[in-house]
Amino acid sequence: MLMVVSILLSACTGSGRTLTSATGTIYECLVVMNDEPLTADQRAALAQNSLYNNGSAYDEEVNSLSGLVRQTMEATMPCLPQAEPYFNLSIVSHAAFDDLLKPTRNILFVDINPERYTRVTPKQHSDYWSTPQAVYTIQAPDNASFVAWWQTNGERVRDWFVDREIQRQCRFLRAYTNEQARQQFQQRFSGDLYIPEDYMLIRDTLLTIDGKKTQFFWCCNNKGPMRKDLIIYSYPYTEADAFTAPALNRMRDLVVGAMIEGQVEGSHMGTEYRVIPPEYKEITLAQAADKEHPAIRVWAAEIRGLWKILDGEAMGGPYVSLTRLDEIHQQVITAETFIYASGQKKRNALRQSEAILYTLRLQQDLMPVDN
Repeated sequence: MLMVVSILLSACTGSGRTLTSATGTIYECLVVMNDEPLTADQRAALAQNSLYNNGSAYDEEVNSLSGLVRQTMEATMPCLPQAEPYFNLSIVSHAAFDDLLKPTRNILFVDINPERYTRVTPKQHSDYWSTPQAVYTIQAPDNASFVAWWQTNGERVRDWFVDREIQRQCRFLRAYTNEQARQQFQQRFSGDLYIPEDYMLIRDTLLTIDGKKTQFFWCCNNKGPMRKDLIIYSYPYTEADAFTAPALNRMRDLVVGAMIEGQVEGSHMGTEYRVIPPEYKEITLAQAADKEHPAIRVWAAEIRGLWKILDGEAMGGPYVSLTRLDEIHQQVITAETFIYASGQKKRNALRQSEAILYTLRLQQDLMPVDN
């Protein structure tokens, strides 16, 4: 599986230490904590908290510290056709956390000790026992303070691990890029995007959609059982509401409806609105520096949803899109990935494809790096 690494390999950090390569697969997390039951008052408080009372891939009653962590980390990832958790967890006690487990790629370490701590303190580490590795430590003086802190910050902890996984995949993409497709993208959009080397260019065309000149760019890995597609399209920024959910959904339907046909004559791609409606949110993308680009933080509109074929065969799957404003050319640019994997779990494949979107840089971002 992609990104699975062997404990037999080793790597050196900038400090000169030699680290074991991380073990485990993507979107797995090891939780190290000494589990204890919650009090009746804590269970009652959780029952009133909407974050812990809205359904999850982890659907057991939360009655312990580990259950509290599971409820957040194994919450159902949004807009997938079947329930899949954000992370697959393994939980061990401090005593069981030995040298064999220390190289795990993602570790959440919860240390509750009244003799050592007076307040809750979170700490983040990269490449602590292995590489690439993400370790998040939470130090707390007692169970009650940890429970209170986690209710407020648990989702941020989960998002931190998600971001670490995405950044790892982005680094992988930089090393294994289809340079021909990348260069063609650069010419069309005056920006940059790391297109995986196993993706082929299907279509690169200029058309008119809803009266707007629209540049359309489509790549695909063309692998039947786990097909991954990438589309990018841009059009003039002329309406003040261009970045609202209704406007972006409408433009998506127009573009994919015109450009992506089904196998049945007259069929085309559309969006599922009834069963699982698309979810919109505004996000800030943090893109790390590399030898070609500086580190930046940029605003984007994210939409997660399900695509389906209209007026044809029963086909569908999840998609994710990021939309940004090209300030120099006054263009709206949307980068979207969608996958088709009938009968298979889709979380890991979608997350890997989603990382491609995070490598998008527009001309305004492409400032030279000072050496």
